[in-house]
Amino acid sequence: MKAYEIESFVKSFLIFFILLEVLLAINFWNEYQVQKIEIEDKIHIEMKLCAFTIQCEGLTTDFVDKAKDKEENILYKDGDFYAYFKVPTSQKYLMKVVYPQKKYLKNIAKLEKKLYRKFWLYSIFGALVSFLFSIYALLPLQRALRLNEEFVKDILHDFNTPISSMLINLKIFKREIGDNSKIQRLENNIQTILSLQDNLRIFIKGIPTQSETFSLKKLLESRIDYFNALYPDVTYAISMDEINVKTNKDAFTRILDNLLSNAGKYNIANGEVSIVFQDKTLAINDTGKGIKKIEKVFDRYYKEQDRGIGIGLHIVKKLCDELMVPIHIQSKEKVGTSIGLNLIHILES
Repeated sequence: MKAYEIESFVKSFLIFFILLEVLLAINFWNEYQVQKIEIEDKIHIEMKLCAFTIQCEGLTTDFVDKAKDKEENILYKDGDFYAYFKVPTSQKYLMKVVYPQKKYLKNIAKLEKKLYRKFWLYSIFGALVSFLFSIYALLPLQRALRLNEEFVKDILHDFNTPISSMLINLKIFKREIGDNSKIQRLENNIQTILSLQDNLRIFIKGIPTQSETFSLKKLLESRIDYFNALYPDVTYAISMDEINVKTNKDAFTRILDNLLSNAGKYNIANGEVSIVFQDKTLAINDTGKGIKKIEKVFDRYYKEQDRGIGIGLHIVKKLCDELMVPIHIQSKEKVGTSIGLNLIHILES
């Protein structure tokens, strides 16, 4: 199962299981109170038998003077249980029968032990029911997600032919008429579509694992050339020495492309994007609109602008986690955003 399927399963299981546990707890608490009353009723009956048959095993008896505050046949509790009963041969005295608290607590402990065993047995059964219910509830979601993924895969596959044809024809056209700014813009737009395709592939298929060593500066320079043409009113500047990193190049390129694209896309007119490497951290700083809710930017489908579909930074976080590249964001509205990538785990020594 994928992460969001596991999350859905766990939440369904916990909600259903907690609900069952609450109902079980209420039911067993009521049963405990009822059986406690039954124990006290049995104590009262045992006292009556003691008073009438003088068979008082485990009980103590005494004779006391009659008084208004000593009602007959009433169960009192003051530490021990006790009750007063008539003495047939005397009008002056009452028989006091005492049931020891220790004996009562022993009976209560037995009751609690019995109910705890039943509670845990029912809880195990409840956990099993919750597990089966969660799987049953998850199956329609899984089917819908699989259909959605297959649909997107088919679309991505169908896109390949027309996009490839467009690129080939653009190259032929470029050879025939030479360099042209309009053709360059078309090429950049096609590259943007290909970049979105790569994002969707990573979103659906997951992240590739193979690693290679490459120059970070050269990679950044090549991507900046691309974004300079895509966002001509934004100035991209890089300040760093030659550095080698070892990681999955395609995945790391996706991270950079998403961050550099956002820095250009959401920048102000004639804005700037600076890329700086310092203290093993690659910082991408822009003079853009800023982010309102930094804590939500990595959530799937979250976006603060009308443009985009809200999966770019979610994919960036997913890739960063997979490549062991910690990412942090600082942003201020109408001032700009700074995104730091800690490369300590992928730097070549």
